[in-house]
Amino acid sequence: MASIRQDDIIESVFNALQFISYYHPTDFIHALHDAYLREESPAAKDAMAQILVNSRMSAMGHRPMCQDTGIVTVFVKVGMQVRFDDATMGLDDMINEGVRRAYTHPDNVLRASILRDPAGARTNTRDNTPAVIHYQVVPGETLSVDIAAKGGGSENKSKFVMLNPSDSVLDWVVNTIPTMGAGWCPPGMLGLGIGGTAEKALVMAKESLMQPIDIYDLKARGPASALEELRLEIFEAVNQLGIGAQGLGGLTTVLDVKILDYPTHAVSKAVGMIPNCAATRHTHFTLDGTGPAVLTPPALEDWPDISWEAGPHAKRVNLDTLTPAEVQAWKPGETLLLNGTLLTGRDAAHKRMVDMLDRGEPLPVDLKGKVIYYVGPVSPVRDEVVGPAGPTTATRMDKFTDQILGQTGLLAMVGKAERGPSGVEAIKKHKAAYLMAVGGAAYLVSQAIKQSRVVAFPELGMEAIHEFVVEDMPVTVAVDAQGTNVHKTGPQHWAQVIHAKQLG
Repeated sequence: MASIRQDDIIESVFNALQFISYYHPTDFIHALHDAYLREESPAAKDAMAQILVNSRMSAMGHRPMCQDTGIVTVFVKVGMQVRFDDATMGLDDMINEGVRRAYTHPDNVLRASILRDPAGARTNTRDNTPAVIHYQVVPGETLSVDIAAKGGGSENKSKFVMLNPSDSVLDWVVNTIPTMGAGWCPPGMLGLGIGGTAEKALVMAKESLMQPIDIYDLKARGPASALEELRLEIFEAVNQLGIGAQGLGGLTTVLDVKILDYPTHAVSKAVGMIPNCAATRHTHFTLDGTGPAVLTPPALEDWPDISWEAGPHAKRVNLDTLTPAEVQAWKPGETLLLNGTLLTGRDAAHKRMVDMLDRGEPLPVDLKGKVIYYVGPVSPVRDEVVGPAGPTTATRMDKFTDQILGQTGLLAMVGKAERGPSGVEAIKKHKAAYLMAVGGAAYLVSQAIKQSRVVAFPELGMEAIHEFVVEDMPVTVAVDAQGTNVHKTGPQHWAQVIHAKQLG
C-alpha cells in the first residue's frame, strides 16, 4: 500500500502549474513548427512565427507564454490502495493549496482570473482557486494526475449538441467551427466527447485534450477504428475551411483532433467539443509515495531556430500625435508598429465607463484621440515593467463599441481575433479601426511595453485601466475605417486556394 504525503501532492501541483505556464509540451512545439514550414499564407505564417518565438522566450525567461494563465482543470485517478499520510486536508484542498502557491509565487506570479459568485458580484478570489477537479477511483497504489491551465478565450468557444442518432458528427463540427470565430486562438487542438450524457460528453472532450499530438503518426499508419477514422476526417475537413492561424486565413487551423466516447442511450448522441488554444498548457505526473513529482523541462533544442521581424513594409505609428485622417488611411492586413501612449481596458472597465457615460459623469481617463488595448496583464516581477500582456478576445467588447467610439473620440482598438457584426458596423460608422495582436504571444508583446502605470479603477486588479508606453508593438489592421474585415476576407480567400489545390 502506497502512503502519499500531503506536502508531496501540494508541491507537485505547484511545480506542475509553474512548469506549464512557461513550457509548451514538446509535441505542440514540433507540430506548430511543422505547420509553420508548410504554411503559405504570409499573415498566418507571421502569426505562427510570433507564437514560436514567444514560446522559446517564455521557456528561457520562466514567464507565462500567455497573460491568461487559465482556469486550472485536474483529472485525478486515485489508486484503491493509496493512503494519505498525515493528511490534515481533503484532496480538493491539497490540490487548491498547490494552485494557490503556484499563482502567487513571487518569482513567477501568474494572473488570478477566477471569480466567485459568477452570477452576482463576480469578485476575484485573488489566488486563482478553486480548480475544477474530476476524480476516478481505480485499481492500484498510485495517484495519477493530469493537470491543465485552460485559457478563457478558448474555453468560451466550447460547444455542445444533442444530435439525433443518425446525424453526422463530422457535419456538425464542420458547420460549427466557423461560428466559433478566432477567439480560441488557432492553430490548436479540438477535443470531442461523444456519447454518455450531456455532462459526460463535455468532460470527455476536455479530458481528450490531455493526450499528445499524433495526427500525422495516425495518418501514416492508417486508422484502426471508426473513431480514428473520424479524427482524420474532421482534421482534414476543418483545415479545408481556410480559417488559419489567428483566423487570418491559411492552411492550418487545427494541429490535431482528439475524441473519447462512451456508451449512450438509444435515442441520444451527445457531442461536446472544446478547443485548445495556441497556449496549450498541460502535463501529467504520478505519485507513488517516494516524493513529489519531478518534471523534466524541454531542451532549448526542441524549439526551432526562427526569428520574427515586422518586415520592410511595416508602418510606424506615433500614438501621441495620431489623427483621424491617419486612421482612415490604414489598409486591411497592413502591419503597424505602435509607439507612444496606449491605454488599456477590457470587460469590467468598459462596463464602468459605459455606466458613467449613461449617468453623464466624466470618465477618469480622456479617450479622445487615443487607442485602447484590450488586455489584462500579468503582474510584473523583478525588473519587469509589466508581465506578459497579450490581447484578450475583442468580440466581448462589441456591445460597448458604438457608445465608446461615439461619445469619447476614441480612434482605434487593439485586441485578438475577429470583431462581430455590431463591432464592425460601429467601427465603420465612426471611421475608427480595429488592430489585431497575436493571441498566444504575450511575453513577446510585453517586451514592447517600456512603461506602465495604473490610471483608473485600481480595485479591478488586472482589469484596471493602465497607461502603457510602447515601442514598436506589432499589430495588424484587422478592420479598417471602411469596415473591411480581414477575418472574413482572409479565410474566404484561403478556402478557395485550398479548394483549387484539391481540384488541380
